[in-house]
Amino acid sequence: MTPPPLPPEPRAFGLVIVGDEILSGKRADKHMPKAIELLAARGLQLAWAEYVGDAPERITATLQRAFASGDVVFSCGGIGATPDDHTRQCAGRALGVPIELHPQAEALIRERMQDVAREQGVAYEPDRPDNVHRLNMGVFPRGARLIPNPYNKIPGFSVGHVHFVPGFPVMAWPMMEWVLDQQYRQLFHRQPYAEKSVIVHGSMEATLTPLMEAVERDHPGVKVFSLPSVDHPEYGRHIDLGVKGDPAIIDPAYRQLVTGLRALGVRLGPELVR
Repeated sequence: MTPPPLPPEPRAFGLVIVGDEILSGKRADKHMPKAIELLAARGLQLAWAEYVGDAPERITATLQRAFASGDVVFSCGGIGATPDDHTRQCAGRALGVPIELHPQAEALIRERMQDVAREQGVAYEPDRPDNVHRLNMGVFPRGARLIPNPYNKIPGFSVGHVHFVPGFPVMAWPMMEWVLDQQYRQLFHRQPYAEKSVIVHGSMEATLTPLMEAVERDHPGVKVFSLPSVDHPEYGRHIDLGVKGDPAIIDPAYRQLVTGLRALGVRLGPELVR
């Protein structure tokens, strides 16, 4: 299956995290902060994220949305070969295509099994039941492309712009970087982005909303953000109020915002530029 050509404008980036252990609290998700970091280093932003447990019907529905979105999506987790790993099968169902052993994946998995046997000082037995079972990790939807795994050679896979990596960060993160650098370099830093904000003391968001709406109305393309905090170690109760967007257009919007805040008589703290 050949992925559709990239659109002329940067497409959105999404993230799917699969696993009961995340939703039960047994493990804390580390993928979303890392995805934000990897994208930001390339001038990109994460637009959305979804968490889903190990229920196959929910995974299938989530992946259907991912494939239909037209976005670049990373799916982390559930591509192993244990009974609670369903992502590979669900990806096939979401696409309406069969899953099958990818020949290059098979070669890599066999190579890994030989490496392990050599490290353990035992003979490699390709027909041993557990080794045959391990080949399931290379069963992907028909037409999938491989994502190399520098940690243990067991690959992930891509179909279109949806990319499937393991749940283990030590494997997933370099695989995500490889996908970004190999397939989406043309999108890097295409859309300049900056934020300017000011710490606002002694006011409520409801009081500031008309001003925020006016700034967005008067400056198309600029977004106003409001981040309240009740127990900040330095600023205490405050609102981090600012504008974000193309650096070429946020300065007039920020001036209007600050002028409006002063007219309201609120107490202003430090200004922040990101």
